[in-house]
Amino acid sequence: MSIFNKRYAVLGWLTWVGAKTVVKHKARQAVPGMVEGSKRPNKGAIAAGVAAVVGVLWFWRKSSGDAELPPAADE
Repeated sequence: MSIFNKRYAVLGWLTWVGAKTVVKHKARQAVPGMVEGSKRPNKGAIAAGVAAVVGVLWFWRKSSGDAELPPAADE
């Protein structure tokens, strides 16, 4: 008798699909401001995303300016 067979594979697959459905449903319930059936995030999530993008761009701009070459010595 084998540990790995089709019956256990199907049972594991069904369990995995069911668990994913339950977790997705719980995640949707946990997000504040989400209307059931709507895919739009709330205003706080949009503001946080915009702030993250602005922060990354600001950091990228500041770090690219630090790599300047030192002045050449006059001989």
